[in-house]
Amino acid sequence: MVKDFYIKNMVCDRCIKVLKSEIELQGIELKEIELGRVKLDIKNDDERYATKEILSNNGFAIIDSAEDTLTEQVKIILIKMMENLPIQLSDKLSKHLSEKLHQDYSKISKVFSFTQGNTIEKYFIKLKIEKVKELIQTQEKNFTEISQLLDYSHINHLSGQFKNETGMSLTEYKSQQKNFRNSLDKII
Repeated sequence: MVKDFYIKNMVCDRCIKVLKSEIELQGIELKEIELGRVKLDIKNDDERYATKEILSNNGFAIIDSAEDTLTEQVKIILIKMMENLPIQLSDKLSKHLSEKLHQDYSKISKVFSFTQGNTIEKYFIKLKIEKVKELIQTQEKNFTEISQLLDYSHINHLSGQFKNETGMSLTEYKSQQKNFRNSLDKII
């Protein structure tokens, strides 16, 4: 029986690689895999159990509710935006999400806030700050270039948000030369 599973905490290409490898090792037929979703041909209860074990052992879980599925879809869209810099929003984030998910933004926003205890906007800021940390560590871009890549109207806007989220300035973070980044699956 071919079944789609929506997966919690599947946030990067490495997640895809790990799950693909583990599923294939168990001999379960993998039809498709992408961030936040796998399509498997589950033939029996043993394969269903093995799938849940694979997910659990690797820090993932099957999403059972429509609300949690919608929330995970929002996260995946936002995470993908961080992979394709510069961020290019032709319109507001709310309109972008509404178009991608084919739903009214007010519903998306309410469900996200209810399931996460945080707004989409605050979650997106946290993602952007983690991307800023990554870009600072690569030392390929200056602060102004980083702010432009992440669609900030001005470096001061980025600086304020960074200080608000991390408790330190961009320069202080850069001078620490330590990795204080948070894993994307831990961002709330």
